[in-house]
Amino acid sequence: MKILITTVFDYPHAGGLSTHVTTLKAGLEARGHEVDVLSISDAPGWQKKFYARGPSFVLNKVKKGKGIIWSRKARQNMLHKLIVENKSKNYDIINAQDAFATFASLESGIPTVSTVHGYMAFEAVSAGSVEEGSEEAKLLQEMEKKAYSSTRKVITVDQRIKDYVKKQAGVDGTAIRNFIDIHDFQPATDKKAELRKKHGFSDDDLVFFVPRRLTKKNGVIYPTLAFPKVLEKFPNAKLVYAGMGEAFEELKALIAEKGLENQVQLLGAVPHAKVKEFFALSDVVLVPSVHSAGVEEATSISALEAMGSGIPLIACAVGGLKEIVNHEHDGLLVEEKNVAELEDAMLFLLENPETGAQLAKNARQKIEDEYSHLAAAEKYESIYLSALEKN
Repeated sequence: MKILITTVFDYPHAGGLSTHVTTLKAGLEARGHEVDVLSISDAPGWQKKFYARGPSFVLNKVKKGKGIIWSRKARQNMLHKLIVENKSKNYDIINAQDAFATFASLESGIPTVSTVHGYMAFEAVSAGSVEEGSEEAKLLQEMEKKAYSSTRKVITVDQRIKDYVKKQAGVDGTAIRNFIDIHDFQPATDKKAELRKKHGFSDDDLVFFVPRRLTKKNGVIYPTLAFPKVLEKFPNAKLVYAGMGEAFEELKALIAEKGLENQVQLLGAVPHAKVKEFFALSDVVLVPSVHSAGVEEATSISALEAMGSGIPLIACAVGGLKEIVNHEHDGLLVEEKNVAELEDAMLFLLENPETGAQLAKNARQKIEDEYSHLAAAEKYESIYLSALEKN
């Protein structure tokens, strides 16, 4: 098949959706398909600036939420134009990665299926882009419903999102949990010393890595809140964040307030290809997600990558993380926002490295058995074929 993947967001970028697209593309191509990606990044820069971003900024000054509605619709129109310009490539099917990409793709007349990665309206509220209960929030929910009911097939990245789509739009989707390239993210302990030297860490440092976009639902403040207790016993511990987001300034201020500037690093957005280097040099990975404005973590790609990389994982027991991690078998789960539990888990893995190594070994085996990008691509292929049979 000739497959087009579409999104109104930038591609590539530092984030789960972009990682999903890259990994799905690799899996489908390994199965012999031709795969292209069209995103808002393919539109002219001036167009994005003057047609989407500029008016969005002004409208948000009038009322919070108006800007995001304008921006998403503008992006939809630009993406639709790009799809039409590429119709001569005769794509068999489009896999849209968000609601507005779904609308842009449907308008082209090419058979379209949609992957739902989260809760669009609730996530906009959680991020502070839209006021809860506002007309703009309600409009985003209506747009979600319309997208789910208009596309030929709906794929969700976990069971909770499948249930959400059913509740919102009465549509039965297919849950295909997120996945990773098991060849790209794999244990690399033999490179640990080399990578530590490259990134400025010593062999004696005990590194906690938080590969998370800095947003409220990712709970990024909690590792910093827990870290002083860890430092009391392990003064050579380091806490490293890779990601950007609206919580950056809050987190930076908290680090300063706690006097942790020398022990905590904020790397900002890190290219996905380089993230695996930080997995390899780390001792423990933290995925401290929390519930926020009705939003909960899906099947976290960051958690899967940590497990695939053979690094012990501590995650909060919310959303898809409860499905991924079997507590005390292939990782540790702690109660969300519970700083004391997080402190205890962090200390436990530093004090018991053999146990951590066994958790990591079990986690890698689970990734190979259940979260391979090749197996996921086969499932997507089946959905595409089913959609093409649908009139």
